[in-house]
Amino acid sequence: MTTSIIVAISQNYAIGKNNQLLWHMPHDLKHFKETTSGHTVIMGRKTFDSVGKPLPRRRNIVITRQHIEIAGCEVVSSIDDAIELCKDEEEVFIVGGAEIYRQSMGITNRIYLTIIHHIFEADTFFPEIDYSQWKEIKREDYPADEKNAYSYSFITLERA
Repeated sequence: MTTSIIVAISQNYAIGKNNQLLWHMPHDLKHFKETTSGHTVIMGRKTFDSVGKPLPRRRNIVITRQHIEIAGCEVVSSIDDAIELCKDEEEVFIVGGAEIYRQSMGITNRIYLTIIHHIFEADTFFPEIDYSQWKEIKREDYPADEKNAYSYSFITLERA
């Protein structure tokens, strides 16, 4: 099984503020949807709360310490429990938030990274990437346009 992280970060590793995304980039949202559709997505409860509903056409697993049920989702208490549920799948996606990313960096084989070429004020950050542990296997660079306010890059990294 390939355990993948998919994340959009700014140049200063920012990913959010007040439990919300910092930008609206339609091409990145399309990229996220196309990459994760048909797969399992694993997220923390705060990330689920910010989305507000299960992501369609995906198996949704939410990690929380709370004993709750979430319609349309499987609820587990740890990243290990989430991965165990997916052991027979080809690829699963860790989709946030910051604490779940931090906990899963050591077990991740691939990172689908969108870098927004801008610095944002934030209260939530992605863990710093040690690029010596990763090999860039794909990169697409895009300029800002009428729908996407900032230039950005889609980068795929695999563990070296």
